[in-house]
Amino acid sequence: MMKRRHSVGVKVGAIQIGGDAPVVVQSMTNTDTADVKGTVKQVMDLAKAGSELVRLTVNNEESARAVPEIRKELDKAGCSVPLIGDFHFNGHKLLDKYPGCAEALAKYRINPGNVGRGSKRDPQFAQMIEFACRYDKPVRIGVNWGSLDQSVLARLLDENAQLSEPKPLGEVMREAVITSALESAERAVSLGLPKDRIVLSCKMSGVQELIAVYQALAARCDYALHLGLTEAGMGSKGIVASTAALAVLLQQGIGDTIRISLTPEPGADRIQEVIVAQEILQTMGIRSFTPMVISCPGCGRTTSDYFQKLAQQIQSHLRHKMPEWRKKYSGVEAMHVAVMGCVVNGPGESKNANIGISLPGTGEQPVAPVFEDGVKTVTLKGDRIAEDFQELVERYVMTHYGANREQQAVAE
Repeated sequence: MMKRRHSVGVKVGAIQIGGDAPVVVQSMTNTDTADVKGTVKQVMDLAKAGSELVRLTVNNEESARAVPEIRKELDKAGCSVPLIGDFHFNGHKLLDKYPGCAEALAKYRINPGNVGRGSKRDPQFAQMIEFACRYDKPVRIGVNWGSLDQSVLARLLDENAQLSEPKPLGEVMREAVITSALESAERAVSLGLPKDRIVLSCKMSGVQELIAVYQALAARCDYALHLGLTEAGMGSKGIVASTAALAVLLQQGIGDTIRISLTPEPGADRIQEVIVAQEILQTMGIRSFTPMVISCPGCGRTTSDYFQKLAQQIQSHLRHKMPEWRKKYSGVEAMHVAVMGCVVNGPGESKNANIGISLPGTGEQPVAPVFEDGVKTVTLKGDRIAEDFQELVERYVMTHYGANREQQAVAE
């Protein structure tokens, strides 16, 4: 993997974005922020899933009044995740009228295209930056191609029309997105906001457009960058599109914090976007969040669905246990667990994992060897293979990570 691009570090509460910090995972609530109880629950669910920053919509007086109460309830519950306020159109008024909201938020998100129209744009942008300076808060200047500052686009289109060989419209629009972000950042600095309190984003909804914009943006500044494919979509489409775009950029060392903007299924919880963000970073070897399950896709040798059920069960169990394990067992998030379905690749993959099981395929002897660190330790059989293997995974964690591992080393 290529070396991470250098960027100026930005502190958001206790979390650092950019600099030498790891890539940070963030998410956004979809509750009515004025609903304190519902928002607190969703923030806690997202934080428990691994979201290191959580953004809230602050779009009216009711939501602005609710923010300090949300922060208070989270603190009472022991949830310290920093909250980001997402402002459009009226943020300058809300921060002015509700100083408790301005203080409770760890960062403000400003969209240059929605901060104000016409003659109101510059003074209202200046007000938002003034509040950030007053309350010592960082700001994400987040440009979105769907709400691009039309004055910037119009200016660049006019300049392009004067060229002997005008550039294609798409190229001009991408440049307008970048220009909007960089000019807004320069203005924020001129108004007194230090560079180490500025994060930039230039979100597009097309994979190739997003890659092109961030490559150009990264080459032209050293601000910390927030990555995300906006309006990524629902289900597999949203996951695939976000992964395709962000993986290219992350591989090039571009990106300091990421959010996966998935449309949730009706009635579904919000944590899938956190899991997808973590899995992108973990499968690329950038960060580890939870033990990874290696399992085969199945074939004619695995006509039983037993290994599929066991892989699903183990994966769910590992994620469920991580909040507890993270506190007790240092390094457990990097553990690999193999759940394989037949003798072809089963023993080999199981040996290469920290702990793995090779279940019997169709027509094979009904036994399941278990390997720990490349050595076969036991062979399971009977009706309790799933339960026995889960117990072995638990025992492996206890004896190989954290304090227990240190105690074992001292004893030896």
